[in-house]
Amino acid sequence: MKPQKVFFGANIKFLRERRKLSQEALAEQLGLTRSKLNALENGQTKAPQPEDYLKFSDFFKISVDSLLKIDLSRLSELKLRELEAGNDVYMTGSQIRVLAITVDKENRENVEYVPVKAKAGYRSGYADPEYLAALPRFSLPNLPQGHTYRMFPITGDSMLPIPEGSDVVGQYVEDWKSIRPGTPCILILKGDQDFVFKEVTVQPDGGLLLRSYNMLYEPYTVRAEEVLEIWKFHSYQSREIPSAESNMEQLLKLMTLVGREIREMKGMRR
Repeated sequence: MKPQKVFFGANIKFLRERRKLSQEALAEQLGLTRSKLNALENGQTKAPQPEDYLKFSDFFKISVDSLLKIDLSRLSELKLRELEAGNDVYMTGSQIRVLAITVDKENRENVEYVPVKAKAGYRSGYADPEYLAALPRFSLPNLPQGHTYRMFPITGDSMLPIPEGSDVVGQYVEDWKSIRPGTPCILILKGDQDFVFKEVTVQPDGGLLLRSYNMLYEPYTVRAEEVLEIWKFHSYQSREIPSAESNMEQLLKLMTLVGREIREMKGMRR
């Protein structure tokens, strides 16, 4: 039987450098000597103690199994965040979860539609090919090749002039760092939170700032670990024709925006 390659040393060096920590700084936080950490990173310690594995697992919030079996340097930022959020249920050996899809008879990817009634089930079944196969699916012309698309219904008026009840086609985003500031996206959130359609800006700490087109709604931030998937806006379908805003609506939004900026300026002065 071919021995399995162990990535522990390379992984802890990768994770340390990802957090921009020196060997001295990490060793001090873990209660190790710098020489021992250096030996672990370079594979010079052939039999690390179980306590060593647990220390690194607790510090980096990644399971011991992943530290040993997965070459973390080859993963996207999204997949690293999934591991840090405890989503090891999507791993089998060295295979990290990839997006589940369905294809037509010509082996072309379908566009799956997630109805309102299917939202709750989507959070638990989004990685299950059998669940996706039960969703309505179709093909759309002129979609750029090489990407995966899915359609979601939106509710509420936070993204006007895109009307409530529209169906938004989103392009799957694997690497969140590629999202340009202010990009409209569908976010699939964990727990009992609804799917949200917002302008997304990735912040330096990894949090996501969410803004609405409708200025009556305050922006807010969600943590990366609260997010399951992000789908970048591609297009939308609606039976309604967006109506032009009245002068009164424009004035109300302007007053709301000015008031928000004043509050932000006061907060900066404190």
